[in-house]
Amino acid sequence: IWHLIRQKPLIVFALSVLLLQLANASMMPLMASTVTARSSQWATVLVAFCIVVPQAIVALLSPSVGRKAQAWGRRPVLLIGFGALTIRGVLFATVHDPYLLVLVQLFDGFTAAVFAVMIPLIVADVAFGTGHFNLAQGIVGTAVGIGASLSTVLAGFVSDRLGSGTAFMGLAGVAALGLFMIWLVMPETRRTA
Repeated sequence: IWHLIRQKPLIVFALSVLLLQLANASMMPLMASTVTARSSQWATVLVAFCIVVPQAIVALLSPSVGRKAQAWGRRPVLLIGFGALTIRGVLFATVHDPYLLVLVQLFDGFTAAVFAVMIPLIVADVAFGTGHFNLAQGIVGTAVGIGASLSTVLAGFVSDRLGSGTAFMGLAGVAALGLFMIWLVMPETRRTA
């Protein structure tokens, strides 16, 4: 067990997933409140589209994400996921048309597709041969929970004090930090045959 817990790829990946959730979990609720304030008449429909469109993208992209992870490796695919999240945060901070915000949500579909596939895949890579897949999944799941629970508190506080644009830029900055962590520190976990 100690061998698994001390593995650099697992720790770096868990920290990066914590940053992912810290940046991602509050974006949709914060965007929904922004849309409601700007277009109260169409807010329900717009928010519904913002929920459904990314889910459709996840369903369409997930198979190709798995194939690309096998062909390219895990790190390039993770970089795409974090890049899409960073772009989404910046666009939420700068786009003011409520209808265009639905298009910005397309980036959420890319990020969600990447991490829906990559989390169990990388955990399986790291835990391979140890018999402790569930423990590794639990470590990453704990990081997910910590990041998601802190996200709404911190983003809500920043939004109340400094405005939603600042909160979105802060979330984009957290996503960029995750991007750089994957780029600079995360080793490739794909096993070669």
